[in-house]
Formats: sequence, structure tokens, C-alpha cells
Amino acid sequence: MTDVPFVDLNVHHSPRDTRDRIALGFTKTLRWCADTFFAKRYGHRAIVLETVAAVPGMVGATITHLRCLRRMCDDQGWIRTLMEEAENERMHLMTFIEAARPTVFERLVILAVQWVFYLAFFGLYLVSARTAHRVVGYFEEEAVISYTLFLREIDEGRVPDLPAPAIARHYWKLPDNATLRDVVLVVRADEAHHRDVNHSFANDLAGIASLHEVAPYPEHAEEIRMVA
Repeated sequence: MTDVPFVDLNVHHSPRDTRDRIALGFTKTLRWCADTFFAKRYGHRAIVLETVAAVPGMVGATITHLRCLRRMCDDQGWIRTLMEEAENERMHLMTFIEAARPTVFERLVILAVQWVFYLAFFGLYLVSARTAHRVVGYFEEEAVISYTLFLREIDEGRVPDLPAPAIARHYWKLPDNATLRDVVLVVRADEAHHRDVNHSFANDLAGIASLHEVAPYPEHAEEIRMVA
């Protein structure tokens, strides 16, 4: 079984300037919308939000790839890291679809939100990659909080601790008797890693040192697709 890395719940990047404050304010606004719309339906919240969360990595990797081609320079490992982030977030989505079936209305919300967010984030990344990564860092801070609250709901019996979906057991190398709680633990660890990576990228672009080490990444299957 994968050993779940320790997650520091107190990590927060304090805004240093106007761009950081805008990024944090935007994130808090989206958090309020998610809280209002989903309340404590954390499974359904995860489905919609993971659809959005898979966008920044792909956008960042695409734009970085094209920029490096134009400038004929090395990417410093950013492209592979961002592509891995996008793939990882997609696996979160595929897992929670098995745990909480989205309604037709939620699928329509996903279509609308994804297109709007993709275009907005693409434009933001072109204008200020630093701000874009800071936004994602703050997104992931909120994700860590949300999954911590999800764990509390499971531990206090308000959400049933169902068996982990097969796709989750395969991807995170969980045992056959793994449950939803085990899945939420490794997903939260993933988000903590993405949180620190994106804040680190934003700091690099701002020319400042990162105050926190990057949280360890849980072990994942090398072959994502399960063999039938």
C-alpha cells in the first residue's frame, strides 16, 4: 500500500503585492460560490472542482512548451511537471465519478464552468504566468481544506465510508480493502503537493525564495489505465 505523506495543513502563502491579493481574492470568491452551491456535498463538489482543477496544468504546459520552442530554451522541467498535474487532477475526477454520480444539471455546470475557466485561465497565463500559478497555489490551499472537511464528514459518520473504486486502488496502489477515507487522504496529499509546486513556480517567476519545502507526492501507478 502507498504510504500517505504527511500534509501540513498550515501552509499558506501570505500575499506580497497587488497581484497576490487579486489571486487570493479571486480564489476566495470561487470558494464562496462552491460553498453556496454544494454545501457539504463533498463528493459532488469534488467532481465539478476537479474538472476545473485539471485545466491549469494543461494550459501552463501548452504555453510553456510553445514559449520554449520560440526561444529555443530549456523548460527547467516545468512542462512534464504541469502535464503530470493535469493528469493527476483528471484521475481525481475519474475516481469521484465512481463515488458520487453527477446529475444531469451538474454535468451542464461542468460544461459551462470548464469552458469559461479554460479561456479565462489561458488569457491570464499569457498576461501573467506568475499570477496564474499563484491562483492555482491558492486553489490548492482551498482544496486541502475542503478534503480535510470531507475527512471530518466521513469520520463523524455523516458520509458513508464506501469501498474505494477499483480505479483509485490501482492508481494509488491501495489495498483491496481500501475505503473512501483512504482515497480522500491520498487525494489531499496530491493537492498539497500541487499547492507547493505552484507557489514555488510563482515565487521563481517573482524572483523570491520559497519559504516552504514542497510536500511529498504520493506514489502512483506507472501505467494509469487498468488492464481488463
